[in-house]
Amino acid sequence: MELSAYRKQAGLTLSELATATGITKPKLGHMESGRYQQHPDDIAEALRACGADERTVDRLASLSGRGDSKSWWAPWAHVVPDWFKTFVGLEGLAESEFTYQPMALPGLMQTEEYAQAITAATGFVRRNHSERFVSFRLARSQYVTRAGSLNLHAVIGEAALRLAVGSREVRQTQYEYLVELAERPNITLQVLRPKCGPHDAGGTGQFVVLGFSEARPIAYLEHLDGAIYVQDPDDVRTYTLVAENLQHVALEPAESVGFIKALMSEA
Repeated sequence: MELSAYRKQAGLTLSELATATGITKPKLGHMESGRYQQHPDDIAEALRACGADERTVDRLASLSGRGDSKSWWAPWAHVVPDWFKTFVGLEGLAESEFTYQPMALPGLMQTEEYAQAITAATGFVRRNHSERFVSFRLARSQYVTRAGSLNLHAVIGEAALRLAVGSREVRQTQYEYLVELAERPNITLQVLRPKCGPHDAGGTGQFVVLGFSEARPIAYLEHLDGAIYVQDPDDVRTYTLVAENLQHVALEPAESVGFIKALMSEA
C-alpha cells in the first residue's frame, strides 16, 4: 500500500501516525499491508496526516473502497517487493491496462515454462524464492487476464519476441500462448518492429497506463529496485498520447498475430 511510503516520507512511525489520526497502530499496520478491505475515510485521514496532496488522497481513498476483502496475492507477500504490491493492487482494480514492453514479454502473458526460464536467468530473485515468484506471476496472469476482468492492450517490441529465453520448445509454446491470448475479446496484442519506423516512446522504455472507472488514470514506470507512479493529469496525459502513438505505429493486431506465427515456423 502506498500509505507506507507516504508515512515514511513524512518521517512518522506507526505509533506517531496512530496518535495523529486516532486509528490504532495494529489497524494502521493492516492498512499498510493491504491484506484486507480498507475504509476510504481511514485511508484519507492517514494520508492527510502524512501530508499527501488532495489529489492523492482522493485517488487512493476511491480505490480503497473497491478492494477485495482479502488481497489475492497475500500468499506471495513475502516474495513480492512492497513497491510492486502497490501496482498489483491497483492493477486488480483497473478497468484497462496499456503496457509497452520493448525488450521483454509482459509478465501477464508468460507461460509457466517461459516464466521459470526468465526468472532463473535474473539475479534479482533469490534461488529459494524462484518457484514461489513464478507461481505468483502465473496467479497474477490468471487473475487479471481472465475474460472480462481487464481490457489489456500490449505493444511488444520485436526484440522481446526474439529474446533467447529457455529452449526452442519453450519459446514455441510461448508463441502459441500469445496467439491464444490475442484471440480473447479483452486482449489486444501489437508487435512493434524496427521497420515500423520511429515513434514517441524512443526514449521512454517500458511503461504502463492503468485506467479506472471511478478514478483518474495512473502511469507506472519500473526501474531496477523500485517504481514510479505518475499521477499528475498532464504527465499521465503525455504517457497516454505516447501509448496512442505506439498503437498507430505498431503492426495491426492481425498482422501482429501473423508475425508471431511466422516466428513459430522459423528454424
